[in-house]
Amino acid sequence: MVGDLKKRIEGAYNKVEELVKDVPGYKGYKDKEVRREADKVIRLKVARGLQEQRRRLNSIEVRLVNAGRLGVLLVLDRSLMRLQLLIDRLKTASYGYAGLFDAIKVREEELDALYDYDVALLDNVGQVKTLIDAVTAAEGDDELTKAGSALLEALEEMNETFSKRQDVILEIPSV
Repeated sequence: MVGDLKKRIEGAYNKVEELVKDVPGYKGYKDKEVRREADKVIRLKVARGLQEQRRRLNSIEVRLVNAGRLGVLLVLDRSLMRLQLLIDRLKTASYGYAGLFDAIKVREEELDALYDYDVALLDNVGQVKTLIDAVTAAEGDDELTKAGSALLEALEEMNETFSKRQDVILEIPSV
């Protein structure tokens, strides 16, 4: 998948970029830039998908408040906070930049691994949607609490997994 998005980004080169793309040193720099841009595009797509799910969950909360079912709101409110945390982290995550004199150099393979990591997050949007569907379908408070707890657990796991993303660049083995 990295190749497809990378090709689309390369296809958007302007005339100046086309002229200088074969200048020694520039090609490697530009390849890294394309990889970073592809990663950013994927993360923003995931964030937009999760924002839509956050809006759905928020409207469920509003309906529950209006119905006076305040006892089940705690787990949903915590889910909303975890979901917003994940969205914010996706929008502000590192692009894999390393300066000329930084101790850690970021190679193309690591940028590709970051991209693959973030592409895997697309599946999480579908999982969150399914879990929110279960919250929507829940009728009794016990069923709603159970569905909300499953959502919260999944969101905490997604945040934990995303926390390990930086290890791809730092080459820190999982413990």
